Amino acid sequence: MTYRFDPELAAVTPTLPALDFADVGAVRASLGEARRGQHRDTTGVDVRVVHVPGPPDAPAVAVRVYRSEPARTAERAGATAGVLHMHGGAFIVGDRGIEGACLDLVRALDVVVVAVDYRLAPEHPFPAALEDCYAALTWLSANAAGLGVDPARIAVRGASAGAGLAAGLALLARDRGGPPLCFQFLSMPEIDDRLDTPSMRQFVDTPVLDRASAVLSWNAYLGEGLPGTPDVSPYAAPARAADLAGLPAAYLSVMEFDPLRDEGIAYAQGLLAAGVPTELHLFPGTFHGSGGIVARAAVSRRERAEATTVLARALGLAREGADA
Repeated sequence: MTYRFDPELAAVTPTLPALDFADVGAVRASLGEARRGQHRDTTGVDVRVVHVPGPPDAPAVAVRVYRSEPARTAERAGATAGVLHMHGGAFIVGDRGIEGACLDLVRALDVVVVAVDYRLAPEHPFPAALEDCYAALTWLSANAAGLGVDPARIAVRGASAGAGLAAGLALLARDRGGPPLCFQFLSMPEIDDRLDTPSMRQFVDTPVLDRASAVLSWNAYLGEGLPGTPDVSPYAAPARAADLAGLPAAYLSVMEFDPLRDEGIAYAQGLLAAGVPTELHLFPGTFHGSGGIVARAAVSRRERAEATTVLARALGLAREGADA
């Protein structure tokens, strides 16, 4: 198909490598090699790895904790907010390597970010990743005082599969009576295993993520042949949740030419219908993950700036940077 990409994004799309999600090992190796070539400037941010108690009968969960360095925290009056961050990667790739988005958020808002290195599919299918995230949330809440976090101001945040985990975690925490969440930030959420929305049927050759990749992702996460069947848990695929009442306020962003676009829009509508304060933004001319891939594009900068503004407002923080 021909897509009306934003001109700054269109200039880059021909150079994007094709990722074959059917070969999980090759994709992980390719992304790992790309990460090794990156340098993350951690100036002003203290970053450390902590191993926290895992789910019952499961290993400890590694989390990466991002905090402002002591010189800045000493100037703070009282506790700040906490953000539990789930990385993207179609449930099958990604790790706890230092993420620029987490660094930027700490610098802009002086929050504490806890990024979860959850177990990956297909080796560890649902509910392993979600339970790892719940364990990290429980640890964050229980250790809020030591981290300098206000336990009443903890949000979940994720992109793509990470946003799917964040949405599932909000449901799980509500239903278990777990640690309270004040906000859920869901960027390009992967939340519907049925793969039957108009955008999912239409976008079969979009950059980064297309329908075929989504099929492989859900089969890895749920088990071959299980996606689309009646018994899939709403904690795995939050679009299936029949009751969205009582969830924390939400912000959802979707990209115009992304197979996941319409499931994100539908979820926002469902939250609104359930009385959950919800904001939805569709970024025109974009594709899945374009904000990170073409970071200097004007639409990408606008996406990042809005993310910071939204979180600052939701968490009761003064925004210090004009562009995160």
